[in-house]
Amino acid sequence: MEEFKFEEVDNPNAALNKKLRQFFDGKIVRKDLTKSIKEGANVPVYVLEFLLGQYCSSDDPEIIEEGVKTVKRILSENFVRPDEAQKVLSILRERGSYTVIDRITAKLNIKEDRYEAEFSNLGVREILLAPSYVSEYDRLLCGGIWCIVQLEYEYLEEDRRANPIRVRKLTPIQMPHIELDEIKQARREFTKEEWLNVLIRSTGMESDKFSTREKWLLLARMIPLVENNFNLCELGPRSTGKSHIYKEISPNSILVSGGQTTVANLFYNMSNKTVGLVGMWDCVAFDEVAGITFKDKDGVQIMKDYMASGSFARGKEEKAASASMVFVGNINQSVDVLLKTSHLFEPFPEVMAYDTAFLDRMHCYVPGWEIPKYRPDFFTNEYAFITDYLSEFMKEMRKEQYGDACDKFYKFGSNLNQRDVIAVRKMISGFTKLLYPNGEFTKEDMAEIITVSLELRRRVKEQLKKIGGMEFYDVNFSYVDNETFEEHYVPVPEQGGGKLIPEGMTNPGHVYTVSRGKSGMVGVYRLETQVLPGNGKFERTGLGSDRDAKEATNTAFNYLKANGRHISNSVSTTTKDYMINYQDLNGIGITKTLTLPTLIAICSAALQKPTLSSLAVLGEISISGTIQKVEELANTLQVCLDSGAKKVLIPITSAVDMATVPPELMGAFSIIFYNTPQEAVFKALGVE
Repeated sequence: MEEFKFEEVDNPNAALNKKLRQFFDGKIVRKDLTKSIKEGANVPVYVLEFLLGQYCSSDDPEIIEEGVKTVKRILSENFVRPDEAQKVLSILRERGSYTVIDRITAKLNIKEDRYEAEFSNLGVREILLAPSYVSEYDRLLCGGIWCIVQLEYEYLEEDRRANPIRVRKLTPIQMPHIELDEIKQARREFTKEEWLNVLIRSTGMESDKFSTREKWLLLARMIPLVENNFNLCELGPRSTGKSHIYKEISPNSILVSGGQTTVANLFYNMSNKTVGLVGMWDCVAFDEVAGITFKDKDGVQIMKDYMASGSFARGKEEKAASASMVFVGNINQSVDVLLKTSHLFEPFPEVMAYDTAFLDRMHCYVPGWEIPKYRPDFFTNEYAFITDYLSEFMKEMRKEQYGDACDKFYKFGSNLNQRDVIAVRKMISGFTKLLYPNGEFTKEDMAEIITVSLELRRRVKEQLKKIGGMEFYDVNFSYVDNETFEEHYVPVPEQGGGKLIPEGMTNPGHVYTVSRGKSGMVGVYRLETQVLPGNGKFERTGLGSDRDAKEATNTAFNYLKANGRHISNSVSTTTKDYMINYQDLNGIGITKTLTLPTLIAICSAALQKPTLSSLAVLGEISISGTIQKVEELANTLQVCLDSGAKKVLIPITSAVDMATVPPELMGAFSIIFYNTPQEAVFKALGVE
């Protein structure tokens, strides 16, 4: 079997492989062996590597070759494929006993007062199971686990109703208990980069194919497996391995596919008094978040309760559990477009996507769009931990806490509220457990961890600000050095791109205004105006059937008819036709605050004079020209800032509300006040 020859001379990772063999002999496997067999066997990686760890734990090519043959034989003979189930049952009947590898789920038959096993691929159910197995491996009752099972077959003529298949011995495919001290001691022999590479390779990926930032994002996916009650969200393109680690790598996590679930299945079944998935697994991951639905009306509310506190109330009592929650799904458009038109949680079902209380419970948002799509050469051929060993290491580390690891060197900035601090501390704890399980790290190491952690939480807060407004204004996350008192601010990369209100001069007749839309959110609207010779027609597009918006634009044109001479004789409502297109740039529904922006847009187009660069028009006027102040001034100014505005036109009546605006937000703009509609037009066009 030539493909399994391993030439260390040509291998640049020989030193790392040598260290692994020296300190973790028997707990590592060559990942190319996993890959070569995995392609032909539809079993989770941890099942496959459990067998490879037993038969291929050697450097000797001959032993490895023999081991691979043995594993292949075991899989071909004992792993049950659904289409060969009847053949396996026939062999069991003929031989009287047979060993199978299958996913076993147990349930309690209340009428018969006994536990019964169901074999996923073999397709048989109601097989009697000893209570001792259920007591020892309680996850058999919830989702099932992969096992090696010795079966017996004995048909009794005198008792034809009895099931002839019996379980002689059941062994879950999991490594025995590991010694954490062994890992902590051995960690000292590896550099941070080497250890990071080992962790990435242990999940099956080739660390050399990823940039340092991409490695950190891949590492973030592992935090729910080492941290109790950690809520992670990752949305991104397809084929980036978002659900891979939760389905294939760890036997301690379960992937809920399809999205539909029940409170009984997930939290607590009141009929048989059993805790659901969150009590049985370390991590519950939801694949394809767009499809998450609860059959129960109170499902989302109970999930919110659990995500916030790790407990939930069902019936007369409160239950606690430690499972982390992971939400993964696809983004079907570019992030730039999504940020301009909506927010990064949009793929969630509507009941969740605009529920700020639910989204605020997300501790971490991994930017899945930054992780490259997996190609065949992204999967490693090097030595790394057997995935089951990695899983047991992560499971044991859940018992330790490193949330205060940063306090020795740094403290958090003033913008972090209590929920932010909890989220960031959980991430710091998770990253530290993974990278520095022995608790030995430098100040620079911790700065790296705290920077990534603040960014992953800030991404959540930025989206909450878009949805919920000023309640989530404080997003300028930072950390302060305890020695130098220097404050370091942590940005979110995608927030810097493509502003809705561009820099530089716009065309005459183009106006940007910021106000509340039909959905209740504050957004940006663009008016584009055309002027043609005519007899005073006024046409509008983009308003749909919204009566309030049409009424506001009619008010603007009627005001111009009555007062145009006070602005300029060149603005004619009898010899020119005007056509304005209204664009809802955030997709939140058209606004009814359009009278003043429409007036400025018509005057700008008629006079062929553009508005000031980077200007946002705020405020409204009545048919009589009365100035109306801006609703939710602080919230509106925040949207102006996020959209790229550098100048804002504000009615003088809103000056009284300036006290509600944080000073740093006020300082971000050139504020231009106006007293009358005519003054608003002049100042918007830069006319003194």
